Amino acid sequence: MFPILVKISPLTIHTYGFMMAVGVAFGLWFIYAQAKKAGLDANRIMDAAFYTIIVSLIGAKLILFISNISYYVAYPRELFALARSGGVFQGGLTFGVIYALWYFHRKKIPTWPTADLIAPALALGHGFGRIGCFSAGCCYGSECALPWAAVFKNEYAADLTGVHLHTPLHPVQLYEAILNFLNFGILYIILKKKKFDGQVFAFYIVNYSLIRFFTEYFRGDHAENIYFIRGATPLSSLSLPQLFCLLGLIGGGVLAVVLKRRKIA
Repeated sequence: MFPILVKISPLTIHTYGFMMAVGVAFGLWFIYAQAKKAGLDANRIMDAAFYTIIVSLIGAKLILFISNISYYVAYPRELFALARSGGVFQGGLTFGVIYALWYFHRKKIPTWPTADLIAPALALGHGFGRIGCFSAGCCYGSECALPWAAVFKNEYAADLTGVHLHTPLHPVQLYEAILNFLNFGILYIILKKKKFDGQVFAFYIVNYSLIRFFTEYFRGDHAENIYFIRGATPLSSLSLPQLFCLLGLIGGGVLAVVLKRRKIA
């Protein structure tokens, strides 16, 4: 675990932030290249992507703040840690989608063809972000006794994220990184063979909902108030992120059906 990539006083580059930047860069490159191939206005789409990223980051942090507002009121200095965190991805995704739909409509950008280009880029960027998350020790996993268990030893990371030190944990961040990279590959294949506009984006919603629902079982950083149903074991429990995943699964499926029927009609 390397929460700090480079430290040359007074310059400090955190690995998490660096990997997020790498993910954003690769995502934007993918969108630009695919937009040009599709004959779309690549420059206008890049503008939309840039502003959507900013809104998504603000939304992710806002949802994290709201879900832990009592903690930040009691410990206002922790707001500085909030500024360094990535926030809640599902919150950022929701804010980003709403803003992007509004922006596309306002700028007369074709909504679903553009969304189909953005979806694989989201999966690609998220994969890199989760690698950075692992380096920082945030969103850490539950205890396990598996050969590939991760043991965190960096006290600076523990101070920032609360990760348990010297304890074998599920490397859940890497689970999600691998699954997001796999999702990118699947979505790219669908993009090349899609039958209707919006198909790739709908599959992204479905696929990510499945990924997050599965990886939630191995998370070890959740507070008790995040559970919608608290059972004796993770398999008998349902966290709020998992509840949102179920809604996303339904929403993505409905979106795919509606867009497909609209094309046929």
